[in-house]
Amino acid sequence: MLRVGGKAGCMACRNLVSTNMGVRFLVPLQKLHPLSRAIHHRYSGNANPQRGPHRTAARYFTSMSRLPMRPPKPPPGSGGRNYQQQRNFWVARLAARLLKLRYLFLGTAVGGGYTAKKTYDEWKDMLPDLSEYNWVIPDFVWELSEQIDFDKLAKALPEMEEISKLLPDLDKIGENFTFLKSLLSSETSGDPPLKATDSSAAASQDASDRQYKKGLLGELILIQQQIQRHEEEVRRAAAANSARPPPPEPAPSPPPNPSPLQQKRKSSDKEKVDQLQEELLRTQLKYQRMLERLEKENKELRKVVLQKDDKGIHQRKVKKSLIDLYSEVLDILSDYDANYNTQDHLPRVVVVGDQSAGKTSVLEMIAQARIFPRGSGEMMTRSPVKVTLSEGPHHVAIFKDSGREFDLTKEEDLSALRHEIELRMRKSVKEGQTVSSETISLSVKGPGIQRMVLVDLPGVISTVTTGMASDTKETIFSISKAYMQNPNAIILCIQDGSVDAERSIVTDLVSQMDPQGKRTIFVLTKVDLAEKNLASPSRIQQIVEGKLFPMKALGYFAVVTGKGSTGESIESIKDYEEDFFQSSRLLRDGMLKAHQVTTKNLSLAVSDCFWKMVRESVEQQADVFKASRFNLETEWKNNYPRLRELDRNELYEKAKNEILDEVISLSQVTPQHWEAILQKKLWERVSTHVIENIYLPAAQTMDSGTFNTTVDIKLKQWTDKQLPHKALEVAWETLQEEFARFMAEYKGKDQDDIFDKLKEAVKDESIKRHKWNERAMDSLRVIQHNALEDRSITDKPQWDAAIQFMEETLQSRLKDTESVIRDMVGPDWKERWLNWKNRTADQHIRNETKNELDRLLKLHDDHTAYLANDEVTTVRKNLEGRGVEVDPVLIKDTWHQLYRRHFLQKALAHCNLCKRGFYYYQRHFVDSELECNDVVLFWRIQRMLVITANTLRQQLTNNEVRRMEKNVKEVLEDFGEDTEKKTQLITGRRVQLAEDLKKVREIQEKLEAFIEALHKEK
Repeated sequence: MLRVGGKAGCMACRNLVSTNMGVRFLVPLQKLHPLSRAIHHRYSGNANPQRGPHRTAARYFTSMSRLPMRPPKPPPGSGGRNYQQQRNFWVARLAARLLKLRYLFLGTAVGGGYTAKKTYDEWKDMLPDLSEYNWVIPDFVWELSEQIDFDKLAKALPEMEEISKLLPDLDKIGENFTFLKSLLSSETSGDPPLKATDSSAAASQDASDRQYKKGLLGELILIQQQIQRHEEEVRRAAAANSARPPPPEPAPSPPPNPSPLQQKRKSSDKEKVDQLQEELLRTQLKYQRMLERLEKENKELRKVVLQKDDKGIHQRKVKKSLIDLYSEVLDILSDYDANYNTQDHLPRVVVVGDQSAGKTSVLEMIAQARIFPRGSGEMMTRSPVKVTLSEGPHHVAIFKDSGREFDLTKEEDLSALRHEIELRMRKSVKEGQTVSSETISLSVKGPGIQRMVLVDLPGVISTVTTGMASDTKETIFSISKAYMQNPNAIILCIQDGSVDAERSIVTDLVSQMDPQGKRTIFVLTKVDLAEKNLASPSRIQQIVEGKLFPMKALGYFAVVTGKGSTGESIESIKDYEEDFFQSSRLLRDGMLKAHQVTTKNLSLAVSDCFWKMVRESVEQQADVFKASRFNLETEWKNNYPRLRELDRNELYEKAKNEILDEVISLSQVTPQHWEAILQKKLWERVSTHVIENIYLPAAQTMDSGTFNTTVDIKLKQWTDKQLPHKALEVAWETLQEEFARFMAEYKGKDQDDIFDKLKEAVKDESIKRHKWNERAMDSLRVIQHNALEDRSITDKPQWDAAIQFMEETLQSRLKDTESVIRDMVGPDWKERWLNWKNRTADQHIRNETKNELDRLLKLHDDHTAYLANDEVTTVRKNLEGRGVEVDPVLIKDTWHQLYRRHFLQKALAHCNLCKRGFYYYQRHFVDSELECNDVVLFWRIQRMLVITANTLRQQLTNNEVRRMEKNVKEVLEDFGEDTEKKTQLITGRRVQLAEDLKKVREIQEKLEAFIEALHKEK
């Protein structure tokens, strides 16, 4: 039994063997606690009727605890009276025995029938009440009787003779107990009342023992009652020895040498005690094996039932188990907003301990699988791992966020599971950190696994080593405290027994979080190494009795989790643990109680404590979340009365639909609009190149032939290298601008501004991903080249359109050039007088240079575009003569702007003359001094712009708009799968409030479903 404050829970177990007898019993390794409860605790008084809320946490309820017990033998005091009556009436007794043969046959017939009926009633009462576990058996099992012939099934079962061959030799067991009774009789031969009681009890029970010698359950009952009778005899013998008056103390004298008779008697007594101890141990181990056999058969039956349920005879959905419902609630709470984590007071088993103390090994023994990564001394647990243990037909493990099942019976799946856990741990650790607070959720199911939820935390360290972050120690402490400060969390404190207790850090930490020890279970690991290394094994006893540490605990356990090899299996570890405790002097000398050892007893105690804590606290937690839900709903009604409660995912879906509607609007743009904006933007992009690099150089020629040749060459070079690329850039920018314009226009139609950041991010990412079709450039180059090759103006409207296009272009360029010259020379005399502005020194020099160059242009109206060197020297000397120092570069730069203005003015004048030149153009300017080749050039440029705009419009509407829609959908899908992205782009109190409402409602509903299932299980 678990200890509370260092006091035993049952006086019957204390008084089982008298200290005066010197008898040391080897007790069973597992299940002695339920066995002791079944034999002693049912009939022993409770020394402490007011038990604490958690002192029964380690109770173990089995079906064997309900077995019918025979009434105890009469007390020793009453045995003396019976013996006196038998001595007075020995003649009557002898006559009765002689006449007994007379009624033998008649008594056999009547007694046999009565005994059979009594045996049936007792066996029927012995069966456990399984009505509490009806939820385990699916509904279709109750309907099997209508579809399966159980008579045929019963005939197919083996006969009792075949089964009896598998049972142990009951006669040999009876002989062993007869020998034990003879030993006790010889040990207490000085007490006649006790002998009379023994003989009468044996005679009365021999007849009833025969009725249990058929079947496995009968054998278990027989052995259990024999152990009870034997322990009652030991108790009476101990009481009788203690009741004898001590002999008077003689006068002090030198101690006499013991006589040979006394020495022989002592050695004989010692041999009897040793034999008694061995026989008792063998009997108890036999009882334990039978219990385990029954449990194994029960597991197989449950496994078969669950497997049939998995196959789904009626193809119905299986209800979730109780522990799965509870685990879902914890998973939701782990993802809940940090502001409300303080409300998470639901129980779970928190496994804490020093690094390499064996935390993970203990958890693996409870889960019955080696599921965690291995390491030799290094930190392997880098983040909390929540393990939900439950019973199932197959031994499998499943992650919360994954559908893959890992078969824990296969080594390759175990290796893959350990690798996956290690990857998840390393992924959760941020750069520059060593541990993480992010929880990894894992579910383990299998036959016979105790239902509970455990959280394995990183091991507590005392020193930060090389390669660790500087705050690793503090981070581990904060994570451990965050889990342990939950008032309903069960703390499983793991202490390494192979190292000095003074080196432990975790015990002080646990003492701070649970000073009274009301929810702490202490586990001492590596007891085999501790027994081997410690000079004083009593130190282990001090630890498990809670006398060495200042830490208090609800219970103390000692376990062995293997020999330290990473390749050991769970079964081999169990066998090694059992063998160790069977031969350990810790149990033999009474330093450890049997219920305090082995991981199986530990798992039973932890599971019982866990469910007790859950039943006591879950309804209170449900009320807390109900109040939180009311507060959040009230806040929503007051702040957003006309809006639906849409969480982040629902708002994202709404924004997604709006964005897709805006993208579809691109396909509704008219062709005229596309072509107009494309033509305008393309000319703005290429007009400078046309004027500066094509028209101006060609205009310097002396005749029309040279002009046309120069234009054709430069147009060809432009088309081959720059023009198609520029056109695609314009088209791509136009598509972006139109997309942004539609989104901006849609925003004014009662759009929720909570989507602004999301839409901007979607637009930017979609544009970033969009790539224009590379083959479009080649086809566009051919189209543009063909358009520029054509020189035939067919009618007067086309000529007039070219004149207008040329005139608008030249006027625009002339206006820009005059603005540049004005900035160079500064304000004129009118602005200086009216606006009180003055020229700078540089502007004064440029103004003087401009005046000098203007005189040069007036003298040479047909001057070329560039100044000769001697002309530059002449201008410079003239300026120096007026006291103006000027640089030749400044002269050339000023000349460039002045000549451009002069050229554009002449071109405009020529354009006005060509307005009436269409007639001469049709005659190829024969017999005419007017030549309008520049008008033809602008017509070719204009036609190329129209054809290019039309081609780009077709590519946009037929291909690129659809590809843009596809990109937007892909971006939306990617953002929808990225929780962090959605959290960054959809923010605000309204969103957070809706998220909290959704979480709280979900938690409350899950808790109510769990509480309902919990009440049904009760």
